[in-house]
Parts: sequence; structure tokens; C-alpha cells
Amino acid sequence: MRVLAVEDDQRIAADLKTALEAAGFLVEICDDGEDAWFLGDTESYDLVILDLGLPGMDGLSVLKKWRANGRDMPVLVLTARGAWTERVEGIDAGADDYLPKPFRMEEVIARARALIRRSAGRATAMQSAGELMLDANRMSVSIHGVPVPATALEYRLLSYLMLHRDRVVPPTELLEHLYGDDDAREANALEAVIARLRRKLGPGVIGTRRGFGYFLEGSGA
Repeated sequence: MRVLAVEDDQRIAADLKTALEAAGFLVEICDDGEDAWFLGDTESYDLVILDLGLPGMDGLSVLKKWRANGRDMPVLVLTARGAWTERVEGIDAGADDYLPKPFRMEEVIARARALIRRSAGRATAMQSAGELMLDANRMSVSIHGVPVPATALEYRLLSYLMLHRDRVVPPTELLEHLYGDDDAREANALEAVIARLRRKLGPGVIGTRRGFGYFLEGSGA
């Protein structure tokens, strides 16, 4: 899952990146409101974690511009502002959830996972397609009840396919949500990850629709 974390406090930003990456997310950091608006308006993210007190453009203005432009990615607002009126203002501006500072990283991760699931129409941390099972809380994969070792990249790919299991996901979309801007987004790299997962999971789990993309078998895609 690809996350944009917008936070101008370098220590908090570093802690967010460390904690979220350890939880299986692909994280990009931004510390300026103008840059955040541009990234959110031109790139595709599964979640944005947004501080309100930003240089360049404040977080509420960034959020309002995203929503006005039809950008509907879930947004978790982090702020030192604790007044209930400001929380209401954030929700009214289009925030999906609100977490005042100081906060625990465990709660950020839990809320991030919940927001991403809800945006995909999924309610629980346990997700299944056929005999494939993913546990988002444990970041674990199993097939026919047998645990399957998966790298962080492999887990992200399966998790994305699972969240979008009612459709065929194009390779370009998978590449965008699996790799950061500094990584090579090459179709050959994606095919190599798919091939490794097929060896681990066995046949009949990850399907291909030629010319369209990948899907999970038994999911109705």
C-alpha cells in the first residue's frame, strides 16, 4: 500500500516512515503544503497522512483543494490542534479520520489499515479469496491453512490484489502502488514477483487476463 505522509517535523516524519514501513507500507515523505498538494493531485496513493500546520500551504487548504479536484484517497489528519471545532473543520474539509498529537505509532498504523480497508469496501483485517488468506494485523499469508513466507514486496502485491479482488488490476497500477519513485517501475520486475508468488502459492491463485492485468482466482474478478 502506497502512503504519502505530509509532516514538517523531521523527527515525527522519520518515526512515521520507520513505523509504517515496518508494517508493510510503501511510504513517501513530504514536508511542504504546496508540494503535498501537487503530489496528491498528480500521484495515486492508497492513503495520505496529513499534518495541518504546514509551511507553504496549510493542511486544511491542501485537503480542500484535493477534494475540490475530485481526489478521493482516504486522508488521516494528524495535528497538534486539539480543539473540537478544529476537528470538525478537518472532517468537513474531507478528512476521513483525525488523530491529535501526541499519538502512538501503533494507533496510526491501525487507523491507516482500517481506512485503506474501508476505502476498498473491506471491513475486517482478515481477507480471503478462495483458499488464500491474508491477515493485515500480522502481515501473514496462508494457503489452505498453511503459512506461506512472503517478502514485504510480495505481501504488498497480494494485499493490493486482495483489497481490489472484485476486479482485474492493470500492471501499471500495481507497479505504481508497489514501488516508490526512486525504484525502477518495470514490467519485468512485476512479472518476477508474480512468478515467485505463484511458485510459493501453487497454481490457481493469481490469475492473468491477457492485455488487462492480474486478479485473485476465486474472487469473482
